[in-house]
Amino acid sequence: MKKNELLKISVFLIFLGRAWQHVFWDAPYRTFFWDESLLKPIVESWFTTTWTEYATSAKTDTLVQFFIRSKGVLYAFAAICTVLINRKNKRLLRIPIFIGGISLIILSILLTKEKFYHAAQFFEHSIQFGLPFIFLYSLKENYKEVKSILLIKILIAVTFFSHGLYAFGAYPVPGKFVDMVIQILGCSESFSISFLYVAGILDFILAVLIFIPKTAKYALIYAVIWGLLTALARIVANFYWDFPLQSLHQYLYEVIYRLSHGLAPLIVLLSIKKNR
Repeated sequence: MKKNELLKISVFLIFLGRAWQHVFWDAPYRTFFWDESLLKPIVESWFTTTWTEYATSAKTDTLVQFFIRSKGVLYAFAAICTVLINRKNKRLLRIPIFIGGISLIILSILLTKEKFYHAAQFFEHSIQFGLPFIFLYSLKENYKEVKSILLIKILIAVTFFSHGLYAFGAYPVPGKFVDMVIQILGCSESFSISFLYVAGILDFILAVLIFIPKTAKYALIYAVIWGLLTALARIVANFYWDFPLQSLHQYLYEVIYRLSHGLAPLIVLLSIKKNR
């Protein structure tokens, strides 16, 4: 498979997963629309209503839900455009992809806001919001593969390093990380925390080794495997045979948009093999 095709598949999966999430489930936009310190002055000065009426109104919730679903439609359209776009028709089809990329950045900001503004929470999504723009760059006439591969390596390093900060314990270790390891490995909580600690250290090492020519290949192989495993862990840890379709519907979208964490290193790995 060619690198550009794999890049296209990665971007398509990111948009598809986020579309699934927004259309059928939820996204953290209420962290903005219900931010009293930020919006209360606007609501009470621009509209003839109090903040309490605004925040408790069923109409407000309905509008927020409609906004979330609309974003899902946007991501779905961006996914379709990603499949159809080429250098001949890129003039129009690149617009939804660009808007989708901007929306992914905004989504990452809202996720960060929801997590008490932890910087790692934002940068952990670097691959997801960065690949759409690299994909658009690959369609330009002045496209340079060397520059593209370097940018992808930076996205990989930032994503894995940020993920490692949580696993290592620089931030409070997310309970869902601990639970996933326990569910998949059938281990104790203490072993799960130790396992994540080691995984965090390996993420830090990886972020350095992918920039060293002699070690880049091996670091990227690890990144491909670990990136795909951490994506698949979402469904493996939360799949219940008693409710198979419900389990897939509820968690598969998390796998889909995280597959890019394994596919991005694979793109760089294929580039290295080609150059050799």
